[in-house]
Amino acid sequence: MVKHNNVVPSSHFRKHWQNYVKTWFNQPARKTRRRTARQKKAVKIFPRPTAGPLRPIVRGQTLKYNMKVRAGRGFSLEELKAAGIPKKLAPTIGIAVDHRRRNRSLEGLQANVQRLKTYKAKLVVFPRRVRKFKNGDSTPEELATVTQVSGSYLPIIGEKPHVDLVKISEEMKSFRAYDKLRIERTNERHVGKRAKRAAEAEKEEKK
Repeated sequence: MVKHNNVVPSSHFRKHWQNYVKTWFNQPARKTRRRTARQKKAVKIFPRPTAGPLRPIVRGQTLKYNMKVRAGRGFSLEELKAAGIPKKLAPTIGIAVDHRRRNRSLEGLQANVQRLKTYKAKLVVFPRRVRKFKNGDSTPEELATVTQVSGSYLPIIGEKPHVDLVKISEEMKSFRAYDKLRIERTNERHVGKRAKRAAEAEKEEKK
């Protein structure tokens, strides 16, 4: 028997839950479809790499993520100029360009210039027309041995921090860190009073 002045229970269990069930039976077929699409794209863009154009190394935004390196949108105009690659030529040889990007650090600029130079050294350029070679095109011997690069090339790997091991000396063992902090905290607290006292003492001496 229900006691006290409670709400009359009325459980809502008839909600036709079968109508809200979402199945995923098309997952295996989608996997096959994506795979065939990748294969068709690879054939279409041959001999270019399947991973797309070369991207620069950039750092993540904000204090939380700026220790991590990742791929950026495109190389800045300054980086392309330093590597000796014209900005109009870059997209035609598989290099992404971002004219808005600015170089804030010398280290980042040097890393991306080196990346461009490494890519340029490994690059094989096909002539626009068969057997009509122009300046900058690769030799027929190089073209004969070309294979399409599948997957990532020139991968971006974050550097692991290096730790130097130091032998603990007797001086380090005898150092009392807590006492030192207490003394420095006291000195900081009394710096104004001590300066005032020293100034007054100097005035007294002059008299």
